[in-house]
Amino acid sequence: MTELAASVLADRTWLREDLRRAAGLYGEAGDRVLGTIRWYSASSMLVAPALESLVHTGTATDPALEAVMLDVHHDGRILDARSVRPFDGDVPQLAQAFSGALGAAVEAIADVSGATPRSLWAIAADSIGNRLLWAGARLGAAEDAMRLAGELGDGIAATGAPLPRPLFTEAGGTPVVRRTSCCLIYEIPGGQKCASCPKQTPEERTRRLRSLLG
Repeated sequence: MTELAASVLADRTWLREDLRRAAGLYGEAGDRVLGTIRWYSASSMLVAPALESLVHTGTATDPALEAVMLDVHHDGRILDARSVRPFDGDVPQLAQAFSGALGAAVEAIADVSGATPRSLWAIAADSIGNRLLWAGARLGAAEDAMRLAGELGDGIAATGAPLPRPLFTEAGGTPVVRRTSCCLIYEIPGGQKCASCPKQTPEERTRRLRSLLG
């Protein structure tokens, strides 16, 4: 396990090496697929410290790449993340900070992997929605978390970033993110679409989510 600053997510040399690590883990699926899979996980870890702190304490931690520390497995998987400093600002200011951090990572990952920036921003939107929903649900405050996701998403988009608004729906009475992004995991050797994948009919997605959520 190695602790690295999240600024590695904007380091093109490190990202190219990480694509090779990803190929060893997932198989030779091509840089676009591997980069997308890595970002699907990395974006969730990147946004988690600030958003979980905001929901649980009312105060965010700093989401800047240099402030977020990642616990990285030797195969490149990010297992945990923390921010080393608090964030002194309101939701619009947090949106501005997220726009800078996410934007730098998206630009670099798109450049190295060939994935489109718009697809990577969509993944970031789903990560924001999921992290806020999970944090809010643990406190019995899912509605507040979903409202906050909309406010934060709108704030990031207002900076000029092409981030779609995080969306939500229900599966068997349980609120879930209505994903607008695809992680492309089904394109690796032996892979298959995950339960919430948007690249399936709404009926199939709902059926699979209900089965998963019990």
